[in-house]
Amino acid sequence: MNRRSFLLGASAVAVAGLSRIPLNAQPAPAAAPAPAAPPAPVTTTFVPLRRGVGFFSGRGGTIGWLVNSDAVAAVDAQFPETATRFLADLPGRSGRNLDVLINTHHHGDHTAGNIVLKPVTTSIVAHANVPELQRGRAELAKTLDQQVYADTLFADSWRKDLGDETVSARYFGPAHTKGDIIVTFEKANVVHMGDLMFNRVYPVIDRPGGARIKLWILLLEKIASEYPADALYIYGHGGARNGVVGTRPDLLILRDYLTGLLDYTAKQIAAGRPKAEIIALENLPGFPEFTQPLPNRLGANLGVAYDELSA
Repeated sequence: MNRRSFLLGASAVAVAGLSRIPLNAQPAPAAAPAPAAPPAPVTTTFVPLRRGVGFFSGRGGTIGWLVNSDAVAAVDAQFPETATRFLADLPGRSGRNLDVLINTHHHGDHTAGNIVLKPVTTSIVAHANVPELQRGRAELAKTLDQQVYADTLFADSWRKDLGDETVSARYFGPAHTKGDIIVTFEKANVVHMGDLMFNRVYPVIDRPGGARIKLWILLLEKIASEYPADALYIYGHGGARNGVVGTRPDLLILRDYLTGLLDYTAKQIAAGRPKAEIIALENLPGFPEFTQPLPNRLGANLGVAYDELSA
C-alpha cells in the first residue's frame, strides 16, 4: 500500500490607505496566484480472496490476480502508474513474468496499463471485438501511440490451465459494451465481472461502444442463474460502502436498477417529455443506494436509455 499527501497554501496581500497615495504613485503589484494543488495521491491495496486469487485496487477498474507456485496472471491493467505499482508489489510474484493478462473490455481504465505489463507478459487475451473498439477510442483521444492490444482473441470462450488453477473466459453478447467478457478462476470459484458490474453506483453505459441495456439485464440474470451460488464476484467498480467484491444478490440489484432505468424512461417518453427534460433527473427514485449528488452518471444513463428505446 502506498500513501502520500501534500498540502499547499498561499497568502494574500492587502493594500490600505489609498487616499494618501500620490497621484503619480505606481500601484502595488498584485498578489501572485496560489499554485495549483497537486493531484490527490492514489492509495493501492492488495486483497487476497481464495487459493492464490485476489484483487488490487488503485485507480480505474479493479485488477484481479492469480499467483501460485507455477503461474502468475492478471485480469485488467488500470493505468500505467498503478500498473507499475501492481507489478512491483504483487504478493508472491518474486520477479516472475505474467503467464497471461486478460482484458475484460477496451476502456482505458482497464487497458492503459497494458503498456507497462506487456514486456513481462507472455500473452494478452481479450474478446475479438476489443482491439477495434480500443483503437477507435484511442483515435478520438489521440492516444494511439500509448496503446498495447491483445494478441490472443476469442469469439465465445477461452480457457487455460495455470499451475493448480484453471482460468476461463466467456462472452455473452453486448451489454456494457460489445466486447465485455466474464473471467472465472474455476477452482477458487472467483468470478471477475469487469464493468459488467458496477456495485451500487450509476454505471457507465457505452452506447457508441455497443452497449445494450436490455441485453445487459438478461446477461446478469443468466450469470446469477448459471454460476455457482457460492461464487465470489470481483466488480469493475463499486461504491465506498459496498466495495468491489460481493455475491450473487449484487448482480440482481444492478439488474433491477437497469430495469428501473428503462421503465422510468419509457414512462417519460410515453408522457411526451423531451429528452432534455428526462435526462435532467438528479437521482432515480427507488434506488437510494445509488444516490449521488450532481454531477453523476444518471443523466448519461437516461440518455442512453432514451436512445435505445427510441431507436
